[in-house]
Amino acid sequence: MPTDIPERPAVLAAGRSRPLPAPAGPERPHGVAERPARAPETAGGMSRAVGIIASTAVCQAALMVGLGLLITGPGARVWPLTSEDEVNEALERARTGTLDTVSLVVSEAGNTVTVVVGTLLTCLLLLLVPRLPRWRDALFLAVAVSLQSLVFLVITEAVDRTRPDVERLDASPPTSSYTSGHTGAATALYAGLAVLVLHRVRGPWRKPVAVLLFLVPLLVGLARAYRGMHHPTDVAGGLLNGGLSLLIVGRALLAGPHVPAAAPAVDTPAAGLPAATEAGPTTVVYNPTVTDEAERARLRRVLEDHGRPGADFVPTTADDPGEGQTARAVRDGASLVVVCGGDGTIRAAADALAGTGVPLAVVPCGTGNLLARNLGLPVKPADALAGALGGTPHRIDLGRVEGDGMEAAHFTVMSGAGLDAAMLESTSDRAKAVLGWPAYVMAGLRELRAPRMRLTVGIDGARPLRRTARMVLVANTGKVQGGAALVPAARPDDGLLDLMILDPRGPAGWLSAVASVVRPRPTGENDHAGTHRAVEYFTFRRAEIRFETPQQRELDGDPVTPGRRLVAEVRPGALTVLMPAGGE
Repeated sequence: MPTDIPERPAVLAAGRSRPLPAPAGPERPHGVAERPARAPETAGGMSRAVGIIASTAVCQAALMVGLGLLITGPGARVWPLTSEDEVNEALERARTGTLDTVSLVVSEAGNTVTVVVGTLLTCLLLLLVPRLPRWRDALFLAVAVSLQSLVFLVITEAVDRTRPDVERLDASPPTSSYTSGHTGAATALYAGLAVLVLHRVRGPWRKPVAVLLFLVPLLVGLARAYRGMHHPTDVAGGLLNGGLSLLIVGRALLAGPHVPAAAPAVDTPAAGLPAATEAGPTTVVYNPTVTDEAERARLRRVLEDHGRPGADFVPTTADDPGEGQTARAVRDGASLVVVCGGDGTIRAAADALAGTGVPLAVVPCGTGNLLARNLGLPVKPADALAGALGGTPHRIDLGRVEGDGMEAAHFTVMSGAGLDAAMLESTSDRAKAVLGWPAYVMAGLRELRAPRMRLTVGIDGARPLRRTARMVLVANTGKVQGGAALVPAARPDDGLLDLMILDPRGPAGWLSAVASVVRPRPTGENDHAGTHRAVEYFTFRRAEIRFETPQQRELDGDPVTPGRRLVAEVRPGALTVLMPAGGE
């Protein structure tokens, strides 16, 4: 597929390379690392996340302190604050032995020891349990709980408020009544767990579990007020402090600084019922050059078997490869759009479906069919449609790319420049019709002697890297034809894109590059430490690639206008697709 630098011998670095600014002196080789469920964060991205959390936490502390001073100052004489004593006294009169015991147990759920131990155990579980390595989720929870505690300490130093004038069932800690530390800590921990459950867990039980977790801090706050430890506004302040901590840290670590809205769920079914039970019309957008009448009849029968009779079949045209037809289907209220064609047709439809929430059923009818392969769909059109309709909606990421001489557009699989674009450009339609995807391989062999590109790459705000390359590939998915993992760690639902820079030199370099696709290296393994790398991989949210001279470029297998610049960024969870059971 698809600035002068001293030439170096070939070596493979098949793994994740963090886009760190280049250190002074000789360049260090990039290590090899297995991708966790969420890809490693870049140094630039992490430093920005720290900056966002730190700066926003100052605003959070200022807001909480300001509210506290208002409550204990001029606001104390304003209703409903003037009625807080009556609420405290009413709770005292309602006490019974049973409620005292229950409130003690509930209150302990927000105890410092309970929250610290619960946070540590959860983080260890997320990091160490096989098939569940989510370092970003663990960091989100740990930082949110810590931020809540830090702001709480600032508040208690700045706001002096006495506890309610009722009998207190617990010993009074030497801190201000405002805010409720138990409630804030419980909010950060249990509501944080609820967020992770909603965003990371599949299954019908995840929503009930999340509701129960969200209830815990409310019950803790009620228990603290019942036991005479806090005024109602102290409890509200604790809920607000914990909630703001989750919001700040979640935006910085889960969504990321380049995401304009909260990142949609990853690894999570999209909202809605299985396709067969949803109301609304079904539109089938098909490429008539690869979907004949007999195939359309088979697809129609599959739709009828899954409770979707009367689907509207709309052909693509040379002037509109699918975007306009899909956009009209959405405007007309379609509850499902089925797209029959190659990756170019699917890309055009995805451009129109991005952010709408209308599910897409992918039916592979083209030459590459890379998105279908990466979603685990069968290669036969009717089987693929049946598998999708029998599965569930999932949100996957889209890449968005723009550059000089090309309009901004989304891609579902890959975009790139160099060898892959030249290969696609030189593959004739006749060769594809006769040979299928091997025609690309034959065209690629003819392009191997093309000159290297010189380029700079800026990744998530880090200092630009200078490279030479045969091919630059931005990937949302990693598998290509034949099941080969060209970008082994790329996943369509991780909220990130992957950058592959291919620059083999000589036969040994090409052999090592092929080996990286066939057998990814284990962590830390390199051919020749400190020498040239045949393959480099990076993960990012936004990258800008500038070429020294105009280069051929491609977008999901379609050549686009040559140019000297590509800017790619991820749109997490922007596309809803139907995936079969067991699909990736």
